Amino acid sequence: MTRIALLHSRLPLTIAALLVALLLWGLVCAARGRVGRSYMAGLWVAQLLITAQGLLGGLLFAGGAPAGLALHSIYGVVAALCLPAAMAYNRGRAGRWEALIFAATCLFLLGVVIRAVVTAG
Repeated sequence: MTRIALLHSRLPLTIAALLVALLLWGLVCAARGRVGRSYMAGLWVAQLLITAQGLLGGLLFAGGAPAGLALHSIYGVVAALCLPAAMAYNRGRAGRWEALIFAATCLFLLGVVIRAVVTAG
């Protein structure tokens, strides 16, 4: 369980670094006027990492982690739903506006990840 806890405490650093890269990449895509396939793949990688982080947190909770982390859990649920919501909102379009939406979503997610780390104690 200690390895899972260690991974759960370190994975947000990777997620935050990826979100910063995706934020900047999204701004470049907006300047170019279109969202490419590789950028979408990067967003999916971020989503997979966020999902893995949530699963690790669920394992820790099932293994007897403190139950007083309700706000931390809410941040995890919000983080897991943001990118799929942005992708559904864009409905496969790949223009300038969609790139800005993805960049804004990455900025919001970066804040959520930082806040989740802070509430974890």
